[in-house]
Amino acid sequence: MNAFNRNANGVYLITITPFQDNGALDLASTDRMIDFLLERGVTGLTVLGIMGEAPKLTAEESRQFVRQVLQRVRGQVPVVVGASAAGFAPMRELSHSVMELGAAGVMIAPPSTVRTDDQIGAYFDMVNETLGPDTPWCLQDHPVATGVQMSAGVIQRILKQSPQCVMLKHEDCPGLAKLSNLQSAMQRGEVPKVSVLCGNGGGLFLPEELSRGADGAMTGFAYPEMMVDVVNAHANGDVDRAHDLFDAYLPLARYEQQSGVGLAVRKHLFWQRGVISSAAVRKPGPKSSAADLADIDRLVRRQTQRLLHLG
Repeated sequence: MNAFNRNANGVYLITITPFQDNGALDLASTDRMIDFLLERGVTGLTVLGIMGEAPKLTAEESRQFVRQVLQRVRGQVPVVVGASAAGFAPMRELSHSVMELGAAGVMIAPPSTVRTDDQIGAYFDMVNETLGPDTPWCLQDHPVATGVQMSAGVIQRILKQSPQCVMLKHEDCPGLAKLSNLQSAMQRGEVPKVSVLCGNGGGLFLPEELSRGADGAMTGFAYPEMMVDVVNAHANGDVDRAHDLFDAYLPLARYEQQSGVGLAVRKHLFWQRGVISSAAVRKPGPKSSAADLADIDRLVRRQTQRLLHLG
């Protein structure tokens, strides 16, 4: 099994959280979603991320959803749980409870209140203290969502100070130079080796990031098989094939990454593929218009044609 550790690779798919039309958790759809993702070859799952609508869940709903995912996964792949919180008490409570349920680790992003390198470094010192020595964790670098710019230097400082940080989710945009900088530092032995998975723009730079040394992807897309096939082709040395596969899906991936409506697009596609029973986004949230749905149908048809041509 692909373990959640410093050598993790492949595709850790960021899941959506399925809801019923009335906004309640849809656990039956959750089971179908997990089966769907596993069948498409993902090597890990990340739940309660930003696109998983984590802030809209109660603490009990968060635990209920994680429990359902873990029961369905049955240890086949590692499950990482987003545990970022406004305070350290809720972070500690959620992290410890999901680890007891069987999660492989947690993912932590900096809050918008930290700005300077010293503030960011001090914050993650407290994260290490809060999580303790038995909880592996992933550092999420997502400035578009958090508003926190972490330079390559401050990320290296965090990695040096965090023995339980085994993975970086790299989502800065543009971030290729930062990725190259970090990989060079690890190769020179200046910082501990960690797994680096990319989520830049929903994977919009995945082939280039793999060529810069990324170990795989940690992001979401309604066609996870694209990311799996791209990562596998690249790992097998067929870089052109990886780019060709990526290019076939790019227009739809780009459409899904629109600010504001992207989650509604992704959920509609999962519903269209028979994975979930409802495309509902919990309020407050976007809803696809008739024009959006027409765009999506056209993009899906054209994607199918490109894949047939690619063979």
